[in-house]
Amino acid sequence: MAEILVLVDHVDGEVKKVALELLTLAGRFGEPAAVWIGPGYEGAKDRLAEYGAAKVYVAADEELNSYVVAPKASLLAQLVSEKSPAAVLVSATAEGKEIAGRLAVKTGSGVLTDVVDVAEGFVGEHSIFGGGIIAHAKVNTGTPIIAVRPNSVAPEASPATPAEEQVSVALTDADKAAKIVEKVVQEKGERPDLTEAAIVVSGGRGVGGAENFTIIEGLADSLGAAVGASRAATDAGWYPHQFQVGQTGKTVSPQLYIAVGISGAIQHRAGMQTSKTIVAINKDPEAPIFELVDYGVVGDLFQVAPQLTEEITKRK
Repeated sequence: MAEILVLVDHVDGEVKKVALELLTLAGRFGEPAAVWIGPGYEGAKDRLAEYGAAKVYVAADEELNSYVVAPKASLLAQLVSEKSPAAVLVSATAEGKEIAGRLAVKTGSGVLTDVVDVAEGFVGEHSIFGGGIIAHAKVNTGTPIIAVRPNSVAPEASPATPAEEQVSVALTDADKAAKIVEKVVQEKGERPDLTEAAIVVSGGRGVGGAENFTIIEGLADSLGAAVGASRAATDAGWYPHQFQVGQTGKTVSPQLYIAVGISGAIQHRAGMQTSKTIVAINKDPEAPIFELVDYGVVGDLFQVAPQLTEEITKRK
């Protein structure tokens, strides 16, 4: 089976969920070969093996993380040249898409971005216009480079015993043009990360104001969930923009998604419609969100949500 390179997203050795999704996706079409860049591999090797990495290329040189994006693209280009993989998968994050673009130029290959699924022959599926249209595209030149949107694929454990190969790349002056001079670690709260949470509770325009988001937070905390918000709520300044779920915000795919006071505009649906179970609370029985849900509650969120929180708390 041909190798499929997977660039591993990690923070200080902690493997991000999207990397496990990409390994799962790669396993459908070939032999997943993880590419680890930077320190911390020893603490993560078991995690990569658990999700099917048949091989791991380890570039542990800390200098590769000292510059912005370019060294990673150069290392991947070298691996593409030496190993002739069937495809290269990266995450469709801001950094991942830039790496994909640079890699495409370096290798003379085509690139697909914001892919939500991949079919046989490396045909990428795109959800566009807020999820209203599904488009398919295929790379015709070079090695397919595919940037996959996080939370598009459910990670599946597939234990393997990966072979390890140490690799390195000589950086050019161009690779060193933009140096990272400082890193600031964002403080984490007690709630799980929005894009990786198993349960998400989101509030929308129906919440009515920033002060009422305590209702959303209370329900989320009772479930051990992350808090999200619609674009209407974040644009109004009721909740920080980094918690926006939707086409122009974050894409989530939890086991349970609870939409509170959210009408269900197509822009919001594009960011959460792959959730496994969707519950909506809205006083408008004609709200578009009810077309999508598994369970719907037609009622006043100011009555329903606190009662739900109380009942969940009782059962703990």
